[in-house]
Amino acid sequence: MKKILLGFMLSWVMSLSHAQGDYPNRAVRIIVPFPVGQTADLIARMLAQKLTDSLGQNFWVEDKPGAGGIIGMEAAKGQAPDGYNLLFASSGPLAINEALYPNIPYKTLRDFTPIAMAVEAPQFIAVRSDFPATTLKELITFVKSKSGQVNYGSGGTGLTNHLTMELLKVETGMQMTHVPYKGATPAMTALMAGDIDLMFESGPAVLPHVVNGKLKLIVVGSGHRSLALPQIPTVAESGVPGFHATTWAGLLAPIGLPKPIVDKLNGEVRKALADPALRERLIKLGAEPLDMSAADSHAYIAKGIALWAGAVKASGATAD
Repeated sequence: MKKILLGFMLSWVMSLSHAQGDYPNRAVRIIVPFPVGQTADLIARMLAQKLTDSLGQNFWVEDKPGAGGIIGMEAAKGQAPDGYNLLFASSGPLAINEALYPNIPYKTLRDFTPIAMAVEAPQFIAVRSDFPATTLKELITFVKSKSGQVNYGSGGTGLTNHLTMELLKVETGMQMTHVPYKGATPAMTALMAGDIDLMFESGPAVLPHVVNGKLKLIVVGSGHRSLALPQIPTVAESGVPGFHATTWAGLLAPIGLPKPIVDKLNGEVRKALADPALRERLIKLGAEPLDMSAADSHAYIAKGIALWAGAVKASGATAD
């Protein structure tokens, strides 16, 4: 009996090792907890195509939006840690939600294995082209003159662009009403239609509308000027010293993904992001590529969770 059991275990270990070494041998799904067209979705699809080309299997994106990213996160959490169901998510679901929602059904670093951080995407304040302010100072003056009548939008309660605006409200004393939407695309549509007055959003979502003249950018929320639009000043240099908030995104898997698969995917993601053509494409969209090991990606997310927990507390933001 012991010999039979030992033989079975040896056979199972060899089979698992072979499966890991042969990875991937079928299509790989990447769950994105946002709608089609939002920043994370756009970048996930670029990365999926590069991985498909490099690894010879189809990497495809499935969007599962809703509830500030929680629906998609929970869907990804429930998958087997075999490398065939991955997650591409941003700082809202990965870092902010734990502080914002008291009964969240997941914990990022408890339930997921970080594979590779992919990008940081500076967030810009976008307004309609006819908005009566072109600088942050003018914007603050305008908002204060309207006695709380100004509305700002976001892609959903608890997402990075919502909380970033809440931080700016605290820093400047502006009083505005938050109008959440189910993703950046409907929020952008509302902004251009005049249903809301302004919003923070990352480059990939806003730049096409800036190019066609429907929107203009006031400031960028990162601590440095955007690589894509260095002419746009930062919030910090526009009168709010020390202000720094970016959205970021990366590739993860359900907890327990074997290290050989983690390492293989990490290497492939970093190779993809180092490709000059993809880097140029990302930078033009407003996203700035990162280059991190799996361990560094874990530490990066941990730091982000701590940072945004402090920001949620300082701003008083709640999951309304």
